[in-house]
Amino acid sequence: MNALDDLAGGLVVSCQPLPDDPDDPMRDPYVQARVAAAVVRGGAVAVRVNGPDDIAAVRPAVDVPVIGLYKHGTQGVFITPTAAHALDVALAGADIIAIDATDRPRPDGRTFADTVHLIRERTDALILADVATAAEGVAAVEAGADAVATTLSGYTPASPPTDGPDLGLVARLVAQLSVPVIAEGRYRTTEQIGRAFEAGAQAVVMGNAVTSPLWITRRLVPATPRAASAPEKRE
Repeated sequence: MNALDDLAGGLVVSCQPLPDDPDDPMRDPYVQARVAAAVVRGGAVAVRVNGPDDIAAVRPAVDVPVIGLYKHGTQGVFITPTAAHALDVALAGADIIAIDATDRPRPDGRTFADTVHLIRERTDALILADVATAAEGVAAVEAGADAVATTLSGYTPASPPTDGPDLGLVARLVAQLSVPVIAEGRYRTTEQIGRAFEAGAQAVVMGNAVTSPLWITRRLVPATPRAASAPEKRE
């Protein structure tokens, strides 16, 4: 048994402020720790947390696996982009390290396989490969990943964007891989969660739809009469 086994058949909740809004009031380690504790109380089997400070704050607040990552930058490979970022995530207390495992060049010049090797040498953390395509998932497992997530589907040149989750990619990965497949990316409804498990997912990750009041409110406000009558903003 390991931390990935604990995720089986459950909901993982991503506890992160909006990456594209530096003024998001949720951007605070203490706040994220409280959010994490709340979703675990609600039944989440694990939490996904960004950055060493937030990971260190969340770790003592929950008794479930922490999937840690380290977003650096906004373009190209920015989810735990280097081996140094991965080690920082492990040192902060993550049980599982989520790493961009797409075939794009990494900022430190290492391959994904190089990064996996270094993590194995220095930590006991498991490795979750965030991918955009089935081929990337296969390559990530060959490089030593313990599990694969569909996190980056729709966000790279190799994968066209979709409005909802990429359930097809979940099914293709499950058919081709011997490791757990985590469904992540634009999951917003119970129906989508059910379909991901039908496709063979080990677990499903939901983020903004659960933990971001800013994101949720922005999606709801346009349905109000006030928003409909507001003058259009010009840049």
